[in-house]
Amino acid sequence: MSQLQSGRVLIVAFEGWNDAGEAASGAAKVIARELNSDVVAAVDPEDYYDFQFSRPMVSFDDQGNRQLAWPTTEFYAPGIDVVQEQPTKARVHVLLGVEPSRRWKAFAAEVLEMVEDREIDAVVFLGALLADVPHTRPIATTITSQNQALRAEFGYEKSDYEGPVGILSVLGLALESAGIPTVSIWGSVPHYAHTPPVSKASLSLLLEAERVLGLEFGHEALAQEAFAWERAVDELCEGDEELSNYVKQLEAARDEYEAEVANGDALAAEVERFLRDNQPPKKD
Repeated sequence: MSQLQSGRVLIVAFEGWNDAGEAASGAAKVIARELNSDVVAAVDPEDYYDFQFSRPMVSFDDQGNRQLAWPTTEFYAPGIDVVQEQPTKARVHVLLGVEPSRRWKAFAAEVLEMVEDREIDAVVFLGALLADVPHTRPIATTITSQNQALRAEFGYEKSDYEGPVGILSVLGLALESAGIPTVSIWGSVPHYAHTPPVSKASLSLLLEAERVLGLEFGHEALAQEAFAWERAVDELCEGDEELSNYVKQLEAARDEYEAEVANGDALAAEVERFLRDNQPPKKD
């Protein structure tokens, strides 16, 4: 059985450039809550963040005292109750944070040290990007892997992207170089409705992560939020004729593309069936 479905796995998401609509970080937070996770390691914010870019947040605690929350990256391990009561989920850990502003090489080395200290066997990255997609259709997701063994086992595609990258790609290369296999799950967020949280995209990423891991996390509340989000965008479109017409164009393009893919799959299946049925008889 694959390390993804039997070993210790780390779910990784970062707020920022890799996280349109906070969809990826939203899905990771659901998993962390489901695991009743505890923070077991964190980076020093002073080392990696520009506080004029990623500003600290002030809030009040239960006693009414002002407190600061600094941007950082934290490593979460499943809570003791989950380890005891749901051992199949106890193998899942979460790395959640804000994309660093500087010293990415040192940051990657520190994260790699956390991964090795916790004896992580495989890593699943969650990301989200803005795209010309309609909010009324299922959120499209893609799964890629730079690991040859995982591609052979699950049929994942190898990413052929070239260009600017975020911290996910930097970490992915560092982990693969260290012999730790990685998988990336990306969701497409409608660019005209990306004000966070885009819970429908978070739900799609969470469902894909469940499928990859062979586990189920509680996502009933997220599903309700996704439904409410879609209804809210529907109402926005109803009050804006230009936006409504644009969404209809996106729907038509999406439906046409899916029809072409379906026809292509059907043709490929027919060719395979023909070749199988017309194989020459084996000689004794």
